[in-house]
Amino acid sequence: MPPASHDNLIGPAALCRLLGTAHPLVQGGMVWCTNAALVTAVARAGGLGTLGAGSMYPAELRTEIEAVKASFDGPFAVNVPLLYPAVEEHMKTIVELRVPVVITSAGSPKKWTEFLKDHGVVVVHVVSSAAFAEKSQAAGVDVVVAEGFEAGGHNGREETTTMCLVPEVVNAVDLPVIAAGGISCGRTMLAALALGASGVQMGSRFVATVESPAHRDFKAHVLAAKAGATQLRLKSVTPVRMLDNLEGGFSQQVAQAESRSADVKELQELLGRGRAKLGMREGDLLEGELEIGQVAARLIDLPSAGDVVLDVVAEFEAVRMGLAGPSFHWS
Repeated sequence: MPPASHDNLIGPAALCRLLGTAHPLVQGGMVWCTNAALVTAVARAGGLGTLGAGSMYPAELRTEIEAVKASFDGPFAVNVPLLYPAVEEHMKTIVELRVPVVITSAGSPKKWTEFLKDHGVVVVHVVSSAAFAEKSQAAGVDVVVAEGFEAGGHNGREETTTMCLVPEVVNAVDLPVIAAGGISCGRTMLAALALGASGVQMGSRFVATVESPAHRDFKAHVLAAKAGATQLRLKSVTPVRMLDNLEGGFSQQVAQAESRSADVKELQELLGRGRAKLGMREGDLLEGELEIGQVAARLIDLPSAGDVVLDVVAEFEAVRMGLAGPSFHWS
């Protein structure tokens, strides 16, 4: 991979050395949509596979980590939302089983970064603004993920797009920056690196893969999505980008409630508990919460996760070489 223009010490090659991967490509730790099979498929292809601990009880996380380590002798990551109730148990499991990389999100990294680094863990934190990136650097993290408005799942309140967010974060910190949100192919990866990112994180693309444990009906619904089929909802509760449900389903109920300015209590009651599992893992396309990014409209196939990594890298190199050709004209 070419070095980032801003500093070779925090470019793609340096990020790969830090993470221990062949490619500066991270599979996002999506709740209900990751497991050992997905993580090892990504890792064997040279990317960084990530278990999403936010939807796992402590015993389940231990089982999944052990399954990864039993089948792959190399680096992988665990994503831990810091607001998760069992975060202390997760962290103990992570250091006991020697997980090499932890990606923290949904909270301040200050409490756990030193603990993890004292145990030799590379710490990555997800941010939605340059201000949060600066605070993460002050907390001692090794890498930040700049996740733009296009991303699926829980999102920043700032609604800053990836194209705007990545250069802002790159200019704000002296750390490798991983771009996330709207990235699903080699062309978008190249665009992210041109903005100064050292690597990319992709979530939605890996939901629609053979190894993903997402329900087959949810995967099919994602592949059928058209432009505009996702919306950022529940901003007064916890911002989340969701795919439209079947007619009259949960997302439409939320839209109707928000259109009449429903208060936070009513929205919380409408959200209830367990909707994400109901939709993404159990395949209820009417009442479940269907989290996916805007790139769903571009997804048309269901490849293996390893092929996704290899295809993205191959397209990246082909497009990069095409732009670097001897004759390039603006007109």
